[in-house]
Parts: sequence; C-alpha cells; structure tokens
Amino acid sequence: MDAQSRQALVEWLAWIGTICMGLAPFIIDYNAGKFLAIVGLALLTIQATSGKLYNLIILNSLGIIGYFYALYF
Repeated sequence: MDAQSRQALVEWLAWIGTICMGLAPFIIDYNAGKFLAIVGLALLTIQATSGKLYNLIILNSLGIIGYFYALYF
C-alpha cells in the first residue's frame, strides 16, 4: 500500500472513530455506549499513531482501559 492510500485509510478510520465518539455519550449508560467509546478511541489511536502524537496515544489508551473496566466490572 502506498503512502497516499495509507493516509486516506487512516483519515477514513479517524472519521468513523469520530462518529463513534460523538454518539457514545448519548448512550454511555448502556454497554453499547461503552463499546462505541472503545471502538472510537481505538480508531482515533490509529490516527494519533500515524501522526506520532504520543500524548493522545496515552490518553486514548487510558480511556480504552477505563471503558473496558466500566464495561466488565
């Protein structure tokens, strides 16, 4: 995969992650809301990794851990 195609894929996944994160707060009390937040953060982490934005990678990772904790405990 060339660099331009990879960048286009990263941007597409980031938009899906943004939509997931935008919808999650409205149903966060349900498991589906927590799952949407986990998926959204994971997809946005791909973008942060591509841009070498280490502070966002750490924040997203902690958010994923927190939502998994809320989902299963």
